[in-house]
Order: sequence, then structure tokens, then C-alpha cells
Amino acid sequence: MARPIVVGVDGSEPSLRAVDWAADEATLRSVPLRVVYASLWERYEGESLAADLGKPSEQVTAENLVRTAAQRARLRRPGLEVSTDVLPEEPEYALVREGRMADALVLGTRGRSGLVEMVLGSVSLAVAAHADCPVIVLGGGQDNRVSAGARGRVVVGVGDMGTDSAALRFAAEEARLRHAALDAVRAWRCPAHESTDHPLLAGEPARLHEQHAGEVLDKALEQVPSDVEVHRRTVEGPARRVLLAASYEADLLVVGARRHPGHFGLQLGRVAHGVLHHASCAVAVVPERT
Repeated sequence: MARPIVVGVDGSEPSLRAVDWAADEATLRSVPLRVVYASLWERYEGESLAADLGKPSEQVTAENLVRTAAQRARLRRPGLEVSTDVLPEEPEYALVREGRMADALVLGTRGRSGLVEMVLGSVSLAVAAHADCPVIVLGGGQDNRVSAGARGRVVVGVGDMGTDSAALRFAAEEARLRHAALDAVRAWRCPAHESTDHPLLAGEPARLHEQHAGEVLDKALEQVPSDVEVHRRTVEGPARRVLLAASYEADLLVVGARRHPGHFGLQLGRVAHGVLHHASCAVAVVPERT
């Protein structure tokens, strides 16, 4: 049975854009779409029931939200298999669990009010840091383009995982499905202590670091399918800054996040954390097993 694309909704405009993205993503991958709303309404409402329905009013609202979201997805992608669920749980725990059986999770970053924005921002961050599957996060100012490929470009940050990089494999598949170009970017820096003022040696340490970055990039790209158009780039500078600059011309930015079994807390790394907050396009965080 095909693993679904799972989208978390809360009724906000960003979460509805996430539904559009998720519907397109599911169609591209020929998998079902699962729409999920999670909230601990029972903690706050107790026995308060909606009139004539015999259910907590928040549950009624949640059921209406997922029903509306599912209808939106079906209208956008007729023929798409869509299921829904309402879960009386903390959103981050529910979504991480959903991710264990998902092809990918799709989330927005903003909610229905100023307070909820902060809560849902932390939920998106927590899910991206702990999920077992790729998590695609759409910022509040980003639109819902996916299949059209407005810019026709998927950017992936290439780290030290080489051909074992799950992020690179995911990015290559996304580019192939979208008929988009894959921009593989490797950032490099020359440590200050290796610089020299001697005119005959100036630039030599930097050249060696750039050469090494190119070799790492070439090695990592060896397994990319031949039907994917690949653009390779080595760029001097901090990886976070380099990838944020690349995001301005991308439909999707893909980064890896190393998972360390037995470790607690956010497992994102500074680069993934930074681009989730500031990228100009949707960001896919892909777990890398160490």
C-alpha cells in the first residue's frame, strides 16, 4: 500500500496553501493524501458540547476544517484519494507519529492568530526536527505553487553524506517529478588561520578548499538519474547564507538534518534551522541517518 502525503491543517490561510501543495505533491507521486487536524480540545473544553451534536464544539470545528480541506484538495486534483482524521492530541506528537507511515509531511508555519502563530511555528519546527520522513514547510508569505514549477528549480544543499544523502535523493526525485532543474550547491569556506599575505601564495588555500568542495559535489552527484538536469555550484560562504540566497530563485529548497538515535531535543542543525525561518521558498527537511 502506498504511503500517503500527510498535511496538517488548522483552518488558517497558510495551512490551506499547504493543502494545495500537498494535493499537488500526492498527485505527482501517485499516492493518497491524508488531511489531519490535531488539538487537545478535551483539555480545555471538558464536557462542553456543541448544540444538537453531542460533541465538543472544538471537535465539531475540527471536523468541519478537515472536511473543507479535503473538498479543496479534491477540487484542485479531481480523482485524488483523500482521507481525513481529527486527533485529540498535541499537534507535534500526532504529526511526528503520522510521519512514520507517510511519504512526506506538509505543513504551514502560521496559524489563525498571533498566539497561535507562535505555537504552530514551534510545532512545524518540532515536527521537522523529529519526523522520520521528509517534512515540507511553507512559510506564511509563500504561495501554493508546486506542479507548475513557477521557477522550474529545486535547490539542494550538499553536505558530507556523499552518495548516501537522503536529502540529495529526495531533491533529485522532486526535480524529476516536476521536470525541473536540480541545483546542487556546496558551500565552502577558507579558515582565517590558513590565509597568507605572501603575494606568491595568496589565494592558494582558498583554491584548495574550493577544489575539495567541487570533488565532494561531483562524488555526491554520481548517482543522480541521468534524466534529471543538474546544475552544480560551489559557493564560498556560510552554508546558511548561501542556501538562503539560492532560495530566491527556487520552488523548493531541500536540506538534510542528521538524526542521532538516543538523542533528545531538536535534531536540525543550524543550517536547517536557519533556512526554515528565513527561506524565500518552501523548505523540505529530510532526515539523514548517521
